[in-house]
Amino acid sequence: MQKKTLQAALGHPETALTAFEVPTTVLSNKPVNAEYHLLVVSAPEEILACTPGQFFNLLCPVSDAHSPYLRRPMSIYGFDRHKRRLSFLYKVAGEGTGALTALKRGAILPVLGPLGHGYSIKDDWQKLLIVARGVGLATLAPLAQYARQQGRQVTAICSARSQAALLSTDYFRQLGVNVIALTDEDGTSDTQNLRSIIEKQIAENGVDAFYTCGSNRLLAMLQELSRHYGIEGQVALEQQMACGLGMCQCCVRPFNRDGEQVQLRVCREGPVFDLMEAIPC
Repeated sequence: MQKKTLQAALGHPETALTAFEVPTTVLSNKPVNAEYHLLVVSAPEEILACTPGQFFNLLCPVSDAHSPYLRRPMSIYGFDRHKRRLSFLYKVAGEGTGALTALKRGAILPVLGPLGHGYSIKDDWQKLLIVARGVGLATLAPLAQYARQQGRQVTAICSARSQAALLSTDYFRQLGVNVIALTDEDGTSDTQNLRSIIEKQIAENGVDAFYTCGSNRLLAMLQELSRHYGIEGQVALEQQMACGLGMCQCCVRPFNRDGEQVQLRVCREGPVFDLMEAIPC
């Protein structure tokens, strides 16, 4: 096992990051629907001291069919230190994810991580509202698990194109999460209806914090609701990455922080940020 401690070289010694580059062993790699696969690997216990919202950089296999050049950043879908298991839910969209689908049980998959800064839950955030669409729910699944272990009340609004494309709803229900499923197919996922549902949750049940991932449309809506109702929140951002460590500057994007616009690295300062800092783009 090779241990890499990233400190002053990244310009932020006060937020030193410890990451591990290790080989993991594939336990299963199966489709969950027409677009998404669930990859489960056996991993050393040391790399499983994870936080929901963090990610790993995966070294995808090279074959005659696929030749990915860079590692692929992948949000953690689940981790279990006792069973020494790590899982990723991914959408098959290009060279890297296409290459991942070829991994069979027993294959070796090198990973680098855990990377980035994940979600946090303040002590007075007892009623959490998760809002996400598609694969964004992968990042929020471990948050829901952690929140329920902490005794927090969680509602998850899960959106997708169709019932067949909905992800994680059964898993959320098993955790004791209140699930509200919306789809384009049945005409319930439009912005106006989604906003009405969120406002109903605020009025009838109360919401202490919003959590979301990826979608700029959802981010903008939740920011507007946050300003109106005074509700805090966090967002995990999706961004193209290369190194995943903060050195290449590939994932830099603008944020509002302390009254000014600043440029931050999604992989290093994030991928989870304060809801109101992120700028939809």
